[in-house]
Amino acid sequence: MTDTLYPVPAHARERSLLDQQRYQALIDSASSNNEAFWAEQSAMLDWMRAPTKIKDVSYRRDDLHIRWFEDGQLNVAVNCIDRHLAARKDQPAFLWEGDEPGDSDVVTFQQLHDEVGRLANGLRKLGVKKGDRVAIYMPMVPQAAYAMLACARIGAVHSVIFGGFSAQAIADRINDCDAKVIITSDEGRRGGNKVPLKANVDKALADGNCPTITHCLVYKFTGGDVEWHKHDCWWHEVTAECSTDCEPEVMNAEDPLFILYTSGSTGKPKGVVHSSAGYLIYAAHTHKHVFDYKPGDIYWAAADVGWITGHSYIVYGPLANAATQVIFEGVPTYPDVKRMAQVIEKYKVNVLYTAPTAIRALMAHGKLPAEGSDLSSLRLLGSVGEPINPEAWHWYHSEFGKGNCPIVDTWWQTETGGIMISPLPSITAL
Repeated sequence: MTDTLYPVPAHARERSLLDQQRYQALIDSASSNNEAFWAEQSAMLDWMRAPTKIKDVSYRRDDLHIRWFEDGQLNVAVNCIDRHLAARKDQPAFLWEGDEPGDSDVVTFQQLHDEVGRLANGLRKLGVKKGDRVAIYMPMVPQAAYAMLACARIGAVHSVIFGGFSAQAIADRINDCDAKVIITSDEGRRGGNKVPLKANVDKALADGNCPTITHCLVYKFTGGDVEWHKHDCWWHEVTAECSTDCEPEVMNAEDPLFILYTSGSTGKPKGVVHSSAGYLIYAAHTHKHVFDYKPGDIYWAAADVGWITGHSYIVYGPLANAATQVIFEGVPTYPDVKRMAQVIEKYKVNVLYTAPTAIRALMAHGKLPAEGSDLSSLRLLGSVGEPINPEAWHWYHSEFGKGNCPIVDTWWQTETGGIMISPLPSITAL
């Protein structure tokens, strides 16, 4: 396949946040005075105490540290929810699409605030306090995001475990971070099948394997039968009498927000810790510019919260920017290969961010995945995860993008927490 250059489409150049002049100004600013540049970017957040120390880095062997905004104070959940309520309380934060077609829900920013506040108070009832670790092993439902944000609200450090991992993987991660509580669901659903989440947690906790766990908080999702143990409690019972208002914990900029373990494909999984302010600023900054996000856009990262993409570009980055986004429980090929295109048409998605694995799975079916669906709402496509091969890129560009949507092929890692290398839709010929 010969190399082809795709110039920036006129529509991308005309409506973008960045033109060449503004882009060059950002580059010049970041290059000439990096500290001042990030001080300016930090103004995108609401601070309880604004930082005066922006960057403190030492590479000495006896004093290795990297600190950002270290004297600032904030709360991440407040920045993702509360500050948007005055203008956007009735705006959808999540458009949830379940595994089965027709199974859907809309969660406004006000509802998000109320559910997160109620759960945060419930966690405090269970004895969770600032600095405690909470493991989360959930299906792709809004409640997974509620759990993450509830931890952020009270200063607990969450560690999300991918819902496809085994009991041993759950136990390893719980024990490594000394989690106090684990939040799970009775079951999950994937491709028409039930996933035994609670049963997997039971195996992980059996015989005192995870001695730091005091409670297992269970969200009733499918209503499937589950075994019950003395440390188990139902989400709906714990939160039944809880207020929707929860006083947010004052967090220092460098306080940890979450621990996320690498997959372990190259050895023992590593628990990567991301702090509060620097991580959130970078996630919001990159979400805004790489996806050229503007109010009113419908954004869909077809990922799982168990991975860093779900943390940075489903929960924290988009919500910091008050985005409306699709959360998808299912898989692109269920009940058939047209599902992804049908979801795009249903919600009039403007930005789609997915993995080459999904693209290749659809590409195997030729033109069928996009057949019969109106994809005209799409203006930007994204790729994340493993490198995308040229054949998949071209198929994605022609079948979903109809030859007119730039593709932001992004490179980054669990360790970086946000996109490091990417084309920009209004700047880069592809």
